[in-house]
Amino acid sequence: MTIIDRRNLLKLSAAGAAALAAPAFIRTANARTRSLTVASLFADDKPETKIWVKISELVEAKLPGRFRFNIVKSGALGGEKEVAENIRLGSVQASLSTVSSLSGWVPELQILDLPFLFRDAEHVRKVVTGETGNELKTKLGAQQFVAADFINYGARHLLTKEPVTRPEQLEGKKIRVIQSPLHTKLWSAFGTTPVGIPITETYNALATGVADAMDLTKSAYAGFKLYEVVPYMTETGHIWASGVVYYGATFWNQLDDEEKKVLSEASSEGAQYFNQLIVEDETKSVELALSKGGKVLQPEALDEWRRGAQGVWQDFAGIVGGIDKIEAIQSARG
Repeated sequence: MTIIDRRNLLKLSAAGAAALAAPAFIRTANARTRSLTVASLFADDKPETKIWVKISELVEAKLPGRFRFNIVKSGALGGEKEVAENIRLGSVQASLSTVSSLSGWVPELQILDLPFLFRDAEHVRKVVTGETGNELKTKLGAQQFVAADFINYGARHLLTKEPVTRPEQLEGKKIRVIQSPLHTKLWSAFGTTPVGIPITETYNALATGVADAMDLTKSAYAGFKLYEVVPYMTETGHIWASGVVYYGATFWNQLDDEEKKVLSEASSEGAQYFNQLIVEDETKSVELALSKGGKVLQPEALDEWRRGAQGVWQDFAGIVGGIDKIEAIQSARG
């Protein structure tokens, strides 16, 4: 055998070794692909699902093939509390949630739910991106929830079967509330009987008379077709519904620093995208509700609505950090 033949043999041997090694390399690369189950309460066309498509695209652009997002839609994994419990257990890795639904674990979140505290979305954003937001993220982390950023679902409005424009017209009615002490206290102040019901069960509860009224954002009002059972929407705007884009600590702690950074950045960009989508979706949702027989009303006697809600500030001051903190947030407008 000549020297040239030996060289060729060595080249062939190296090529064969590389070919044999390739499947192992591919298996290693695939093993690094992390699957995460993401829970969304809504269908493809709503911001709550679109945000996760956006986040997955942003992550894929930075870390190709590293993550596989399995977005489970239309509340198939349950309401917000059920999803939160599963995220803590590790069976679900990510979702969105109103702060109301997480307040059972972090009561301090209720500062963002105080009625008539925030003027508009900009006011809310200023607070959640500042010291208060950072404090709340830390407290969520202690409960195994990694909050990547805050989102804004829009203002909550009163939804009823019959026209209601003044607070005394609610007297004696059964009202569906988020399973939150603050929301229960708020509506009790107006003489109602609050009933805690998951959002995924609300339509049937209203249809069968378990509840007569509720409050919700405009986007979700149309998303759950609630105009069919509570056709009157009174634009009280009493609470600006904040939420979080969050991950389970069990999942998060398995990531390396680069993965955490990319997911965090993608989630923040996704949150800004979500906030824009909500504004657009609110307009479409109201148009849809009106086309289906819904009616939009303006509240009367706003001072009476605010006065009825003010007791909530006093009752929850000790939980959320004190009345001084509440007043400081109120003055942080604009």
